[in-house]
Amino acid sequence: MEITDTPAAELQQVRITADGSKASIQIDGTDYSRVVSGYTIHQQAGKAADLVLQFAQGRTSPDFDGHARVAVGIPHEPGSAAAHFLSAIDPGLLEKAALARPDMDGGPHGFTKAVLAQLQQWARGEFDQAQETS
Repeated sequence: MEITDTPAAELQQVRITADGSKASIQIDGTDYSRVVSGYTIHQQAGKAADLVLQFAQGRTSPDFDGHARVAVGIPHEPGSAAAHFLSAIDPGLLEKAALARPDMDGGPHGFTKAVLAQLQQWARGEFDQAQETS
């Protein structure tokens, strides 16, 4: 989830009442229940809570009544980041790395599984010494 890039907000009065299947969300006395489909509350002891509202399907959390900084969440769409990552991959290096994987098996779709595992490893920034020196 990406959080809107807005300046730190003043604390607002937040009241959330959840009954397990739905929640009532009020911010400074205004009911936002109809436009909010999910929210996250994070609070450290002795500090004001942070409330992130989501306008996509989400899950509710327990009741909350207090002050919080409120931000609007935007569901993260990984498509453009994935396309950018994949466009930087050298096909020959990917094939070589996938074929050299110790977990590659000869079963159905074994090579495809190895390619996907290699891409996941690279996406996490994991590179082994043999691949870096090739």
